[in-house]
Amino acid sequence: MSQNSAEDPKPLSDSRTWVSQHGDFLFRYALLRVGNTTLAEDLVQETFLAALKARHRFEGKSDERTWLVGILKNKIVDHFRKTGREVSLETSEQELHYLEESFKHSEQGSGGWKSGRGPKEWVIDSADPVEIREFWKFLALCLSELPARDSQAFVLREMEEIKAEEICNKLGVTATNLRVLLHRARLSLRRCLENNWLAIRRKDR
Repeated sequence: MSQNSAEDPKPLSDSRTWVSQHGDFLFRYALLRVGNTTLAEDLVQETFLAALKARHRFEGKSDERTWLVGILKNKIVDHFRKTGREVSLETSEQELHYLEESFKHSEQGSGGWKSGRGPKEWVIDSADPVEIREFWKFLALCLSELPARDSQAFVLREMEEIKAEEICNKLGVTATNLRVLLHRARLSLRRCLENNWLAIRRKDR
């Protein structure tokens, strides 16, 4: 037996069990990010097919699910890259006014909420699985109601933590356009979550 068994590569399980082992998790992961059931199912199916073709390149440095999630992330980014180049990035004067009123701006595009404009009561009890589940349910709902380009920018920047420059390259947008998309998404999500998730929390207290 290897003396470094803890560092030995982890083998993949039988690919015929992937759907039962990881299908639901990958579907929820994709659905939260793309907001469309059919699209999420297609992306997960593409992930399994890509994993099957690439299984000989699996090095065992991460566990199986992490490896599959990595493939799914790439599928989601590829989808965003394609659709991002097919949509208009026009922003109305009214939307720009809201952004100027609600957000601080910086040269790096990482401003923040202006005083009194930010979300209120955004405190989640990490020890309460019900509260966490409810938050993610409403976040998914609110994301699904955003325009596709706004949702894509938010997901890539805030959920996948991809650098702004890389997002611009993937979506084919300028840094200025990306800032507008992110600010607009944050504003819409704030309103949606306050009107839904936070409103329910207040009633339950």
